[in-house]
Amino acid sequence: MADTYRVLTRRMETTGDDLGILGFGCMRFPRKYGATDMDRAERQVMRAIAAGVNYFDTAYLYPGNEKALGTILAKEDDGVKRRDRVKIATKLPLMLVKNEDDLDKMFRTSLERLQTDRIDYYLMHNINNLDEWERMKRLGVLDFIGRIRANGSVKHIGFSYHGNLHDFKVVVDDYPWDFCQIQYNYLDENFQAGREGLKYAAAKGLGIVVMEPLRGGMLIDKMPPAAKKIIDGYTDGSGAKRSAAEWGLRWIWNHPEVATVLSGMNEEAHIDENVRVASDAAADSLTAEDLAMLGRVRNVFKSAVKVGCTGCSYCMPCPAGVNIPLCFALYNNKYILGSLSNTISYIMYTDGIGNPPSKASLCKKCGVCEKKCPQNIPIMSSLEDVAREMENPLLRLPVRIAGKLMGR
Repeated sequence: MADTYRVLTRRMETTGDDLGILGFGCMRFPRKYGATDMDRAERQVMRAIAAGVNYFDTAYLYPGNEKALGTILAKEDDGVKRRDRVKIATKLPLMLVKNEDDLDKMFRTSLERLQTDRIDYYLMHNINNLDEWERMKRLGVLDFIGRIRANGSVKHIGFSYHGNLHDFKVVVDDYPWDFCQIQYNYLDENFQAGREGLKYAAAKGLGIVVMEPLRGGMLIDKMPPAAKKIIDGYTDGSGAKRSAAEWGLRWIWNHPEVATVLSGMNEEAHIDENVRVASDAAADSLTAEDLAMLGRVRNVFKSAVKVGCTGCSYCMPCPAGVNIPLCFALYNNKYILGSLSNTISYIMYTDGIGNPPSKASLCKKCGVCEKKCPQNIPIMSSLEDVAREMENPLLRLPVRIAGKLMGR
């Protein structure tokens, strides 16, 4: 149980806050009947708070997410406001900002949804390149930031990032940020900002928040069999065997520069396991043997994964109806797991058997998805690969017949 353990804290020097090293990524709150399952989400949030989790990350763009978190945190327990026990982080959706008025309007909307008068950590959401940041400056974002900091409605300013290393360093140097949020895990050690960017930002005094620590679940339940075999067969120096999730998290917490790691904990078991690991995951605690083992796992992954999609769904909806994350997930699984079942599942779920068609070959090459993708994946050409590999005409008819018999 989560309440058996207490997560460690680390001081983010730029803000002076002692943050639990495990942060709650709210993007994937549990859902029910197409909306947030509020009862279950509330129980999960409170389960995490009881264990010392005090950093909750949401965003204007996450459907229904700010409102759900605000509703949960607006309540009191024994006369103590839940809101005062935690730090709220949310994000300004740069891609939606068209003029200076949008900045204030979206910020006020976030405050209303969150039912609060202040945001502790406010991020410029998903800076992908310098052109996007320069566009925002022309629209007056620096004056806007100055206003919301001066009136106390925002305490700390940062940005989330999914571009290349060079542009990351330029953005870091372009404004006196308090913190930044980067994608980082042992598979992405040299991807996007990567290790070099992490150390660069930390040396400049920025607090570091890490997202995608387990690559959207890829480093847990989507592992190639050879990678799973390496982890399952490894015993650390203390004689302990650890799960794939635990190794992934411990690898990040091994970096002393990291203040908190965001985990999308939409299952109670995830909260319990992550809290347990976060209760004793110290910096610089992994041995050379531990790191070498994870290096071998990384090499297996890199030889198997075809498309580096994390399933974030920023690319959706597709104007042509393609379910891009599902297409890539099943395509990757075919190569990672080497199973025909993934091709069958692809046809079953994307070829219009009981649901609207959403297969890769529907792509019209409009390019809308590529502009939104935080991983900078060449989605259009990758969908061509998916269609060529997964849309097997010999399987299509028998799978459709089977689907009809199953009532799909």
